[in-house]
Amino acid sequence: MTSGMLRFERAGVFVALLLAARIGAAFGLPEEVRDPEDGQLDMSDMLLSHKGVLPVPAIITEPAIGYGFGLALLYFTMPKRTDDQPSDRPSDESDASNRTGPPNITGVGAFGTGTHSWGAALMHFHTWDNDRIRYLGALGKVNLHLNWYGPQGKANAYQLSGVALVQQVLFRLGESPWYIGPRYTFFDSATRFSPSVPQGINNYERDVKVGKAGIVVDYDTRDNIFYPGKGTYAEFEAEFARGAFGSDNAFEMQSARGCHWMPLSPKWVLGLRADTGFSQGDIPFFAQPYVDLRGISKAKYQDRNQLTGEIELRYNITPRWSVLGFGGAGKAYGNLHSFSDAPTAFGFGTGFRYLIARKLGIAMGIDIAHGPGQNAFYIQVGSAWR
Repeated sequence: MTSGMLRFERAGVFVALLLAARIGAAFGLPEEVRDPEDGQLDMSDMLLSHKGVLPVPAIITEPAIGYGFGLALLYFTMPKRTDDQPSDRPSDESDASNRTGPPNITGVGAFGTGTHSWGAALMHFHTWDNDRIRYLGALGKVNLHLNWYGPQGKANAYQLSGVALVQQVLFRLGESPWYIGPRYTFFDSATRFSPSVPQGINNYERDVKVGKAGIVVDYDTRDNIFYPGKGTYAEFEAEFARGAFGSDNAFEMQSARGCHWMPLSPKWVLGLRADTGFSQGDIPFFAQPYVDLRGISKAKYQDRNQLTGEIELRYNITPRWSVLGFGGAGKAYGNLHSFSDAPTAFGFGTGFRYLIARKLGIAMGIDIAHGPGQNAFYIQVGSAWR
C-alpha cells in the first residue's frame, strides 16, 4: 500500500469545530475543550486524559475516486519517559512535559464515495525508549474505481480491489535524528478493466499478489510530526518484490523524499518538498510511482519513474490560525514517455489551518487547489506533506 495505492485525504470535523469556537466565544466553552492558556477551543486535554477519541468524519474530495464520506476514530497516548532523571513535576497522564517523542496513535476508519469506491483500515503508530524505536502497522481493504491514463493521456476506467498489510520498525542510530529498519508490505490485488485492457500495459494479469521487503532510512528533526514549523523530514527506501516475500512478480523500487520547514520570521514559514521514485523489473501497472500534488488526481501521471517538487509559504496570523499558499510540478516517465516528452504535471493553490490540539500540535483546515483542467479542495488534518 505504497506508491501504487491511493491514499484518500484525511479530513475532519473542521466546520463543526469552527461553529463550536464561535458559539463558545459567545457563551463559553466547556472546560474540557478550552485551553487554559488562551481560552480557545482545544482538544488536547480531552484526548490526552483518555476521556474519548478524536472523531474524524472525512469529506472525501480526491478527484481520482470522487466525492464521498468516511469516519475515522483516533486514540492518542503520550509515551512515558524511560530515563532515570528525576522530574520536579508531578506525574500526570495529561502532562506532555513528562514524556518524550511523538504521541502513540491507534486509528480505525472507513470511507465510501459516489464512484462506488470504498475502503476500511486499522492502523497503529507507537514509540518506545524515548523515541528510539518507532513502529507503524496497518491493515486495510479497498475497492476503488479509478482511471489509468495511457500514452495519449486518455482515461481508461478500471477497478482495483484487495487487502493490504504494512509492517515497519525503525531504530534510532545513537542520539542522532537518523532511523533505520525494515518495512514489509503486502497487497493481494484484483484489477478489472472495462471494456478491454488498454494499450500501454504490458504483461497484464487480473489477480496479482505484491509482497515487498525493504530497508527504510529516515531523518527527522521536525518540531512536530503533524504540522511542523521548522526542521527536516527525509526518507530513503529500497524495496524488493520476490516470491519469497509472497509476490507473484519480481521487481525493485527505490524512493527518496524530503520536506524542510524554514522559519523566515516569527510569522512566516517556508516549506520545501522534493519527491522521487524509481522502479525496475516486472512491476504491476498500478504499483508504479506517480506524481503526488494537490490539484491532480492521484496516479494520473504515473510511469516507471517520477520526479516532483513543491513549495509552500505559510503565514501565522495568530498562534492558532495560519494561511498558506503552495505550488509544485512533476513528471512521470520511463515507459510511456521519455523524460523530455513526458507532460509536466502542476498544481497550486491556497489554504488555512486552525490549531485544534496545541499539546499534540494537530492543526485542521482546508486547501483549495488548481491543476491541469480541474479544481479540487481538501479538508486536511495537519500538513498535506506525509
